[in-house]
Amino acid sequence: MTADADAVIVALRVAAAPERTFAAFTDEVGVWWRPNPLFLATPRSPGKVAFEPGPDGRFVEILADGKVFEIGRIRVWDPPHRLVFGWRFATFAPDMDGEVEVTFTPVGAETRVTVAHRGWLKVPQSHVARHGFPDALFQRRFGEWLQTLLGALAAMLRP
Repeated sequence: MTADADAVIVALRVAAAPERTFAAFTDEVGVWWRPNPLFLATPRSPGKVAFEPGPDGRFVEILADGKVFEIGRIRVWDPPHRLVFGWRFATFAPDMDGEVEVTFTPVGAETRVTVAHRGWLKVPQSHVARHGFPDALFQRRFGEWLQTLLGALAAMLRP
């Protein structure tokens, strides 16, 4: 994992082994994922997110009307160690795709989940997805949301 200038990186320990954590992250994402009104994938959001597992799978949002929006294709599927998938909002131009890398590192009986979300410098500050926030403020707000998501995952995995 590289420390790109445009990466938003958050990490949190959860009370579960990497195998269980990876499975919860991917198989149960619709349970712990909390939509944020600032960061909606489509104008019709929020729907329910889901992973289509495996190296040829996708990360999607299933909208209330049953339509499926592909947020990104899975690029690396390496349970229980690593997951990489593309990221784009419906309003992104073709060259604005981002990437999310999630690593699952054992720490004793726990797992450190690290999320690195890259590609934000491709999205102009004036773009609706950025809300006019300067880079540092946007990254902080997006990072706070990612931290909230990991907190929800941790709460779900708490014994």
